[in-house]
Amino acid sequence: MIENPWKAQRRPYHKQKLALIISNMRHFAIEQAERGVAVKYVVAGGPYRDAIEPLVKETGPVYVMTPAEWELRHDLEPLVKSGLIRMIEHEGWLTDSSLLHRVEKPGPSWRMDAFYREARKTSGILMSKGKPLGGKYSHDIANRLPWRGLPVAPEPPGFPMTPVKEEVGGLIAKNYAHHPGRLNLYNLPSTKSDAENLWVWAKDNCLEWFGPYEDAMSSISSGLFHTRISSLLNIHRLLPSRVVAEAAALAIPIQSKEGFIRQVLGWREFVRHAHTTTDGFRVIGDTVFPLTNFPGDGGYRTWAQKKWLVNWNEFEPPGGARPNWMQATGSLPMAYWGAKSGMACLDSVVNGVWREGYSHHITRLMILANIATLLDVNPRELTDWFWIAYTDAYDWVVEPNVLGMGTYAVGSLMTTKPYVSGANYINRMSNFCDSCRLDPSKTCPLTPMYWAFLERRKQDLLGNPRLSLVMKGLDRRPESIKEQDRAVFNFVRKRFDEGATIDPKDLQKNK
Repeated sequence: MIENPWKAQRRPYHKQKLALIISNMRHFAIEQAERGVAVKYVVAGGPYRDAIEPLVKETGPVYVMTPAEWELRHDLEPLVKSGLIRMIEHEGWLTDSSLLHRVEKPGPSWRMDAFYREARKTSGILMSKGKPLGGKYSHDIANRLPWRGLPVAPEPPGFPMTPVKEEVGGLIAKNYAHHPGRLNLYNLPSTKSDAENLWVWAKDNCLEWFGPYEDAMSSISSGLFHTRISSLLNIHRLLPSRVVAEAAALAIPIQSKEGFIRQVLGWREFVRHAHTTTDGFRVIGDTVFPLTNFPGDGGYRTWAQKKWLVNWNEFEPPGGARPNWMQATGSLPMAYWGAKSGMACLDSVVNGVWREGYSHHITRLMILANIATLLDVNPRELTDWFWIAYTDAYDWVVEPNVLGMGTYAVGSLMTTKPYVSGANYINRMSNFCDSCRLDPSKTCPLTPMYWAFLERRKQDLLGNPRLSLVMKGLDRRPESIKEQDRAVFNFVRKRFDEGATIDPKDLQKNK
C-alpha cells in the first residue's frame, strides 16, 4: 500500500477528504495484518510509478485491479508496458463495458435509462419472470416530494476516535492546514466497523423514506434521507454488490428501493463506463479534447490569492479534457469558496460542503451546477472545484457528473438537455427561499438569469424536443422583459466576479 503526500498536495483537497482516505488506508492495512496478510506500507512522494518500480523489481511483477481513475491508470502505464504491473479486471463493479455498447446510439450517445434497464435485465435485480418489480423500471415520478420537516430527517452518525484517526488529524493540521474545508474526526468513518455501522444506520434510518424525498433540499438537513455511503463505496469500503443486494431485500416501499438501486446499479455504473469509453472525455466521436493547463483566473488561483497564499503554484494546474459545448468562459465565483452571495440556496449548500465535504446529488445538480451554468462558468473550473470539495469525488465520477450532466459540456452525449431552472423549482423543492432576502417571485435573479440563458443559447437549443415548450415561452417573452433579463444576468455576473453580496435593492435598480 502506498500513502502518497504528492497526490494529496496536487490540488487543494478538502481536509475531510484527505483525512477520510488516509485514515481508511492506515486502518485497512492494520485490519489486513490482523487477519494474517503480509502488508508492505510505503509513504512516498512523487508519481505512484516512481514509488512502485523499485519495490516490484524486488518482488517481481504485481497484479492490480484496473483502477477506476484515469489519472492513476495513466500514472501506472509505463510499468504496465514494461510488465512490472499486470492489470486484471476490477471486482468492485457490477457491469462491464459491453452493456454500455449494447445501448449505444450513433453520435455516439448514451442514455442512462436504457443502460439501467439493460443492467436490471442482465442482473435480475428487482426483476420477476423477466418483468420489473412494481410494473416499471423507474419509479422516479413518485420521488419528487418537497420535505417540510416530517418525517424527521436522521442525524448523521458519529464514529469512535482511534489512535490512527487522531494521528491522521494531527497530520492534516500540520501539513494541510492551508487546504479548504473543516476537519471533523467525529463524523469520519475510518474502520471496517465504521463502514458497517454507517450502512446499518442508512438501512435503518434512511432508505424507507429515500424515494419520496430523493429530490428534496433543505437548510435544516444537508442529507435528508440520503445514505451518505458514496465516499465509502468509491474506495470499496462497502461493496456495491452487497449494498444493492441488501437494499433489494429490505421491506421498504418499491419507490425507495428502486430509487436507491438506480443510483448504484444505474447512474454510478453508467458514468464510469462513459468516462472510460471516452478516455476521460478526451475523445468523443471524432473530436479530441487535448489536455489543458489552468483555464483562467478563477478556481484555485482566485481562492489561493484571496487566502493570501502567495505560493498558489504549489497546486498543479488541474489539467484534464475541456469539452465546452456551450463555450462558457466565466470564472468560478468566490461564492463557491465561501464568500457570501446573498442567495440563501447557494450560501447554504456551499457552507455545508465546506463543513462536511458532502451534499446530496440534487443540491449538486440544481443549486451548484445550475447556478454556475446560468452564470456561464467554465465547466472545467466547476468540475475541478467539485473534485477537491467532495469526499466522494474522483475523475471517473466527478467529470461525468459535472461535464456530462451538470453543465451540459459534452452536449447530448449523456443527457438530453441542460439541467437548468429558475427560482420556482428551488422554491418548490426546498426551504431555502424562506430565509432569503431575495423573493423567489419578485427579486431573486435566478428566474431572469434562466430566461437570459435560454436566449443566449437559443440557436444551440432550438429543435431539442424536451425544451420545445420552454422555447415557445421564450418566444412569447416581450423584448423589454428580455432586456431586463440580460441586465440582471450582467449585474449578477459582475457582482459575483467582485465577490460581492447581491442586494435586492441593487438588483431592482439594475433591471
